[in-house]
Amino acid sequence: MNFWYVPWFILPYLLLAFILVKQHKKSNRSNLFFKFIYWSFFYLFIYLGITEIQDKSYFFTIPVLFFVLFSWMYHREKARVLNGFLLNLFIASFGIYLLYNFLITQDVLVFALIFLVGVFVVLVGLFGFVGLMILFYWNALVVIKRESHSLANLLTLILAVVMTIWLIYDSFIAKMLPDWASILLSILPMMFFYFVFVFLNFLSASLLYQFNQPSYDQDFIIVLGAGLIQGTKVSPLLANRIHKAIDFYYQQRKYTRHLVKFIMSGGQGPDEKTAEAIAMKDYALQQGIPEDDILIETNSTTTLENMQYSKEIIDRADIQAPKVIFSSNNYHIFRAGIFARMAHLKAEGIGAKTAFYYLPNAFLREFIAIIAMKRKFHFTIISLLASVLLLLSIIAQVFS
Repeated sequence: MNFWYVPWFILPYLLLAFILVKQHKKSNRSNLFFKFIYWSFFYLFIYLGITEIQDKSYFFTIPVLFFVLFSWMYHREKARVLNGFLLNLFIASFGIYLLYNFLITQDVLVFALIFLVGVFVVLVGLFGFVGLMILFYWNALVVIKRESHSLANLLTLILAVVMTIWLIYDSFIAKMLPDWASILLSILPMMFFYFVFVFLNFLSASLLYQFNQPSYDQDFIIVLGAGLIQGTKVSPLLANRIHKAIDFYYQQRKYTRHLVKFIMSGGQGPDEKTAEAIAMKDYALQQGIPEDDILIETNSTTTLENMQYSKEIIDRADIQAPKVIFSSNNYHIFRAGIFARMAHLKAEGIGAKTAFYYLPNAFLREFIAIIAMKRKFHFTIISLLASVLLLLSIIAQVFS
């Protein structure tokens, strides 16, 4: 397509995007992010389709199909790692398609998109493996200074050490080994890169979940408990969860006046003097929330039990098709959403902010927990890959 056609596509897009934003401000908490993304890709694919069809080519349908598949799966169930895989599959297919489209159309807008993506890829490439390793060491030092020295807070340090060992092995030791031993020991980096692949899918799905915006017509807000300070006081982490729920509570009252009740969910740990739910209720009362709007659930000791016991309270309320959300820290809401599904509770999460330096450790901890939930599946995949490498090692030894 000639250059002079481009403004005729860009100007209507910007105009309709402006209208979308204006309508969002007047609406009931509609998902602006997803509306904007869908509108952008819909408009972009119309443009790309027109430029490609002029050359009697129809490869634009491939990324379109991947996008439709991702959208369908995401709206069926938001808290699935599979959504991250499908999103990444779409992004990869779309990137390849952009290159193909530019080769056959020489379109200036497509070139601009490729240029922007190329700059991002170059920056990532320059940062690279060593840069990521250095970042993990730096993050570990920050966490050690500010947090307790528990295993959960040392995950970035452990990962950085593993990356260092692998870098030394690949740069020096691997070159001195016979072929069969090198192939056999490649099981370890193979496992590492397998879990990197799974982590990228998990991270994509988890970050995508952050953009979810429940509508202001909820009946219940479940606030997930966390450990208390000195066994009685709400911690800053838990306070953030409560404040996130309170903010939503007041926003719903402002926009729709629909009545919503809190369910403070958390039992009493072995080192706690009172149930977390009771401490959470007292804290909410201090923030001006009416006592009649607060329910408590004091039996749960895990996130799954938070969801199960809260569902029992919701079921007893006898509300037809109740609408439910839960509040937790942003890094935790994706896995909490999985537990909600396991408890047969239809609920979406809203995430409270977490200190930025703490997020790498937090997401790694969540990832390990996700892996543990599907450990049989991942063990099977690793075993199959290891078997192939073992077979190749035997073949290399026989023919060496």
